[in-house]
Amino acid sequence: MELTCLHNKFNLSALPHLSLPSSKNPNPRFFSRKRNNLCLASTSDTLVTGSGKEVSSKKDAEFGDLKSWMHKNGLPPCKVVLKERPSYDEKHRPIHYVAACEDLWAGDVAFSVPNSLVVTLERVLGNETVAELLTTNKLSELACLALYLMYEKKQGKKSFWYPYIRELDRQRGRGQLAVESPLLWSDDELAYLTGSPTKAEIVERAEGIKREYNELDTVWFMAGSLFQQYPYDIPTEAFPFEIFKQAFVAVQSCVVHLQKVPLARRFALVPLGPPLLAYRSNCKAMLSAVAGAVELVVDRPYKAGEPIVVWCGPQPNSKLLINYGFVDDDNSYDRLVVEAALNTEDPQYQDKRLVVQRNGKLSVQAFPVYAGKEKEAVSDMLPYLRLGYVSDPSEMQSVLSSQGPVCPVSSCMERAVLDQLADYFKRRLAGYPTTLNEDESLLLDPNLNPKKRVATQLVRLEKKILHACLQATVDLIDQLPDHTVSPCPAPYAPLLK
Repeated sequence: MELTCLHNKFNLSALPHLSLPSSKNPNPRFFSRKRNNLCLASTSDTLVTGSGKEVSSKKDAEFGDLKSWMHKNGLPPCKVVLKERPSYDEKHRPIHYVAACEDLWAGDVAFSVPNSLVVTLERVLGNETVAELLTTNKLSELACLALYLMYEKKQGKKSFWYPYIRELDRQRGRGQLAVESPLLWSDDELAYLTGSPTKAEIVERAEGIKREYNELDTVWFMAGSLFQQYPYDIPTEAFPFEIFKQAFVAVQSCVVHLQKVPLARRFALVPLGPPLLAYRSNCKAMLSAVAGAVELVVDRPYKAGEPIVVWCGPQPNSKLLINYGFVDDDNSYDRLVVEAALNTEDPQYQDKRLVVQRNGKLSVQAFPVYAGKEKEAVSDMLPYLRLGYVSDPSEMQSVLSSQGPVCPVSSCMERAVLDQLADYFKRRLAGYPTTLNEDESLLLDPNLNPKKRVATQLVRLEKKILHACLQATVDLIDQLPDHTVSPCPAPYAPLLK
């Protein structure tokens, strides 16, 4: 998963390493909290933001590139090279990406990064009880990793991870499509997503990050052995929320979810992994844990110089945008959700609730609608919606005694159910400020703002799913035997949102 800058974008250059006087007690809990202002001051070894490519090139010359540092610290010979492509913003340096340095075939090992160069909670927390730390349900692995990198960032060039953090700074968490996660967008930029349920997801995710920030000091006090090496204030005093938010989004965007490993190793930051690798939904190559390393076995042939891609997991485009800042037009996992709920004011609510539970559904049921499978999704919703329209107690008893989601269906009931569903899809489409055709025209503009482009890509794909659902519903209405029948009244119709 990807990353957002730990230096330029995080503005962690404002959080330099400090040359503090030695103390007889290295435990940071005993340092004066008045030092907080010093932590935000600028010093001579600050990594300056916006100081031009000359300063950056001097740093590059001094420390070498990421891959050279990795080889120096145990990376075995591999079949990839770091290349660069220009950023959409002239203020930002070009971003690096991993490419094949020779022709590769499916099944080849592109690289194998030793565990000594992989950042996991096992490495970060050492012998601390990770389970105790995480089962509080207040802190995630991502929050712990973000906090660790922020403190390492304060160490500056003294940090072992300095070359890796510098590379993350350069990438600015943009991945290979040059757009930051919308978690870091302004309110005006979020308006590009008006009408999309993704906008509410972003707000909810941001609130979750804020809750995690408020619990950061828990890590500080529970993982004392980790933070004794950092002579700084407790997290919420050392780092403003916006800095933590940027770091959290950065880690979220580049962290790799390893399979079949202990809890403390399941989330890993892997140099040469994302954001240097591009994600693709139709790719099956994954970073995998092997004995003593994390390796990448490619799933397709590559010519020398071609960028290497990996699978991002079965995620819809809304998650791809929030986590990694991109949308995949060919994402077979893309989906929307239709939420249906039984009417709690219905006198027969409890009986209907029993019926839906017996058939593996809930009183508030989320129906996933996958791209290309809209007809199947509409068909899956109909039995649930029909049940909501049953009003006669004797009919309800018949449903209770039947096996399966069977409801007596009259012509007027079926018309009412389909009309409600069609009206629902029309309302959702009307909630977008632009039409599907307008989105198509907008995307033809080569100078379209990258954030607006990726947002338009997302809402366009959402509208295509909704239009397909509406068409499937209209087709069912057209198939009704009698179009003169009026929809039956439904005082306790199911709720759709």
